[in-house]
Amino acid sequence: MSDQGRPVSFDPPRERRAPTTLRAQSSSGESVEVPLNGLTLIVGVKPDCDGCRPFIEEPLSEFDGIDLFVVSAVDTNWANARRVVYYAPEFLAALELHWPPSYVLIDARSPRVVTEGVVFSPAQVAHEISSYLR
Repeated sequence: MSDQGRPVSFDPPRERRAPTTLRAQSSSGESVEVPLNGLTLIVGVKPDCDGCRPFIEEPLSEFDGIDLFVVSAVDTNWANARRVVYYAPEFLAALELHWPPSYVLIDARSPRVVTEGVVFSPAQVAHEISSYLR
């Protein structure tokens, strides 16, 4: 399905409870526990994913107003990564994010998943969550 020529996610979001803490291993091997606050975008990635690559390798100014975490269920070496890729299969399972590349937007104040979708590109994700960023 597309929205004025842009690919978009096609399933309606499933509102549900969200974790309040990201417990993970960073791409440098460090165990971390990060509290989630406010609006938080979680992007689930997998190796060899063209739509995921920009979330790992490029600056993403379109998400400057929210927290952004890139998370994988696969512990791998993310060559060319410009941001931390967190290894957290349990966190992704708690979010019911089973088939990367996909994303969820969490309102950590509730704490609820407010929207979700499939990742095609940063511009597509930014467009789909734009109504929550106002």
